[in-house]
Amino acid sequence: MSQAPDRRWEDVFQLPSFFDRLADEGGISVVDLIDELNASGQVDVDAAGVVYHDRGIRAPGYDATFVHEPTGSRGRPAFSVEVDTIGPRNTWEKFDDTLSWDVYLVRTDDLAAIAWLSDEEYKVEDADRFQSKQEAVAAGRFSFGVFLYDEAAWSQRVERLQATNAPAFLLQEDGQPVFPESQGEFYDIVDSTVTEFRTTGGNAPSYLGVLELEVTID
Repeated sequence: MSQAPDRRWEDVFQLPSFFDRLADEGGISVVDLIDELNASGQVDVDAAGVVYHDRGIRAPGYDATFVHEPTGSRGRPAFSVEVDTIGPRNTWEKFDDTLSWDVYLVRTDDLAAIAWLSDEEYKVEDADRFQSKQEAVAAGRFSFGVFLYDEAAWSQRVERLQATNAPAFLLQEDGQPVFPESQGEFYDIVDSTVTEFRTTGGNAPSYLGVLELEVTID
């Protein structure tokens, strides 16, 4: 599976107590959260639509919702992210909540994203290059995120995906998008079956904290 090249983010804001709020409320809509931050004057972000990011996978949606799950599929406290996907597509992912996670809002002039990064991922992949998780996130070193797009940029991605029967699109190592024509082609590219992909989190190493991952089309 390909992964996007690192991108430098100009502004990085940690969202404190995010998971405490998630436990209290049960769910947090990304679009509602951005609306809340915009209304408070803390940021000015256009969020007409989202694109879910897991390593090289991109799944456009109308919204994405963090969900608190006291017990995950492997008997661990968990949280999930569920994407309100385009058409008959399904994208959701469960994460091990026993890891220490931080959530950030990152921005450049033309793009913003909600990113989450665990201590384990930082220690394994980036502690030797960056003095803090926030510095790593600023350099684009996070595996999971919800990218926020204005109407024109989001619609372009949606239209290209709707022209296929694929559940999502992918990014190559050079950052160029690949739009498979079908679910079968998508899984050929990621070299997996639907079941293997779901149960291994797309062959995710354990330090990423992925418990389950579904990317399908009905």
